[in-house]
Amino acid sequence: MSRFSLNTRLCLAAAERVLFFGLSCLLAGGSSAVSPNAAAKPYSAPAPIATSVPATNAPSKPDPEILLIDVYKELAANKLRTAQIKVDALVEAYPNFRLGHLIRGDLLLMHTQEVKTFGAVKGSEEKLKHLRDEAMVRLKSLRERPNPDLVPRPILQLRDDQKHVLVVDAKRSRLYVYENQNGQLRFVTDYYISQGKLGINKLKAGDQRTPIGGYYITGRLPGTRLPDFYGAGALPINYPNEWDKLNGRSGSGIWLHGTPPDSYSRPPLSSDGCVVLTNSDLNKLYSAVEIGKTPVVISDHVEFVNRTKWNNDRNIATRLVDEWRRDLESMDSKRLMDNYSRQFKSERGEDLSTWFGKQQFFTTMKNVSIKLRDVTFFLYPGRDDLIVGTFTEDATIGKNKSLSIRKRQYWAKEGTQWKIVSESNL
Repeated sequence: MSRFSLNTRLCLAAAERVLFFGLSCLLAGGSSAVSPNAAAKPYSAPAPIATSVPATNAPSKPDPEILLIDVYKELAANKLRTAQIKVDALVEAYPNFRLGHLIRGDLLLMHTQEVKTFGAVKGSEEKLKHLRDEAMVRLKSLRERPNPDLVPRPILQLRDDQKHVLVVDAKRSRLYVYENQNGQLRFVTDYYISQGKLGINKLKAGDQRTPIGGYYITGRLPGTRLPDFYGAGALPINYPNEWDKLNGRSGSGIWLHGTPPDSYSRPPLSSDGCVVLTNSDLNKLYSAVEIGKTPVVISDHVEFVNRTKWNNDRNIATRLVDEWRRDLESMDSKRLMDNYSRQFKSERGEDLSTWFGKQQFFTTMKNVSIKLRDVTFFLYPGRDDLIVGTFTEDATIGKNKSLSIRKRQYWAKEGTQWKIVSESNL
């Protein structure tokens, strides 16, 4: 059974209605945003991320979100004393979890007066708003669990040696971890995240926005080498990538990183553009990701689709690139150029005619064989008309000569046809 069963969900909804009227109006009712039946369908409990790091004998802390659920279950059953014991355990285990302290404050007030709003204790209104925002996205995400029968639409195909993919849903303030099991995606776990103060769609340096796109982890920065602000460490990504640059987006230093020692977590909109996790969650990712291999797909709103739809999208991408491969192998320049858009622009800003004239497409050679390997396909986040394909092109020329090039292509749908709008060698 899921760690968040149907009964737990019902208790959560009841607790929201009983306790936090404003919040419950936002969370109660309606179907799950992940899937029409996701909230009603139990699924297997998420497994821990597999790593090569040996296990330790140190006892692990309980998941704070599970503790929150337990508190709400007791409140829904009108068991204030038991709820108080559990929220006390929560703040004892996580003394810097400010949201936990806020809920504890409300519970203490309930012993002496009626509590009509979430965060009824006195304090800075701005800080209370931030904590209410965090509570809302955390509670909402617990009711919108990913359905294991559905997959995130942008991830069409991973390389065999890519063990995991990280999918960030900005609207839900959530990072989903999926495992690559023989070409099929399996949901592993998910984490609460914070994003840019002004949301998403980063355009330039200093705009306090988180970028949208497909990226890769480029390094590991341990916390001992960073200011306390970054917490347990950081995982930089390759923003801006070639598509960002082509579209005039600038800036740098976009990381997945932790939180300062005095804060367990940060409000949903609080970073300068980075994706921020709790230190415990970042540590779980830190050893699992692979430098240069683990993709990070950041989307405004992740669409989850059934595997039939997912396979159809993947088959389109596979067909497009295979037809391009055959046209390249044919050594017919006209056939090959038909794959490219008139709106094509290279990473250097060259138009199709200029760029095409500089390429070595084996059109004057004989006995050319082209094979593609280590292929990945992604739908650009938020768009169903842009496919990103990356692969290694192995060319055998005659009997003795061979050449391997790693390429990335951007295929855009123009009317009823798909065309390459940009291509680069990596």
